[in-house]
Amino acid sequence: MTYREHRFRSADDRLDLFARDYPGDGPVLLMMHGLTRNSADFEPLVAHLEGRYRLIVPDQRGRGLSQNDPDAANYRPDTYSHDMFTLLSSLEIETANLVGTSMGGLMSMVMVAMQPERFPSIVLNDIGPEIDDAGLGRIAKFVGPRGAMTDWAEAAERTRALNQHALRGLDADDWLAFARRTCRETEAGEIEFAYDPRIADAFAEPEGVAPVDLWPLWNAMSAHPVLLVRGETSDLLSRETVARMEREHAGPFAFVDLPERGHAPILDEPEAVAAITRFLSEHAR
Repeated sequence: MTYREHRFRSADDRLDLFARDYPGDGPVLLMMHGLTRNSADFEPLVAHLEGRYRLIVPDQRGRGLSQNDPDAANYRPDTYSHDMFTLLSSLEIETANLVGTSMGGLMSMVMVAMQPERFPSIVLNDIGPEIDDAGLGRIAKFVGPRGAMTDWAEAAERTRALNQHALRGLDADDWLAFARRTCRETEAGEIEFAYDPRIADAFAEPEGVAPVDLWPLWNAMSAHPVLLVRGETSDLLSRETVARMEREHAGPFAFVDLPERGHAPILDEPEAVAAITRFLSEHAR
């Protein structure tokens, strides 16, 4: 998987941010990761889509190769969304289809509400306009300062311990690959998670993780084609919320519930790949 490294300034012109730009002949996909992830999180899905689409995969501020924000109050979906508009402008992209995992899905809803004409279709990965408190509480417990790990074997074990409830059936090689996508090596040769631990501060603010009422955002994108991917045992997105999303959506709506997955699916699962491939072939432009 080869990509061009793209550097751009944040919307507030204070930070240097990073994105991967994978070339492709088809429509543009802007792929946005979850709270503690980075652009590498989409590598398994990129392997199935590259060449057919131009894939723009950013590191949000405070993640991966993007600069940390000295003001942790800026770690919130509306701020990230403004950064994404700046990213698209820096690449002279007017139209993009959105793929958002968890926090990236919240950003997708914010962005469509702001400029609906720019985003023809949306794939949401295990997120909706109502977020279960159980899932938020679990995430709040593991986000934040953590000790460095001595090697990649320890990183793989730490990653497994944090995620095995949601990703059943992965073997040792899978967990090592997962760790390499979510962690980085420090100058001292230790391994750490590839995000600013101060993103945990968002949980102290009512709208730091998500706007208080997301249903107006969902209704604002009612005419847009949407594919919703859910982990069967997700503690963040309930089946009741999915049912209401479908009832209140006027446009094309597709849904796939993935077995042996919680929050959030990797998107390399055969059912997910099939659903995403079919949906994009019908609606991406």
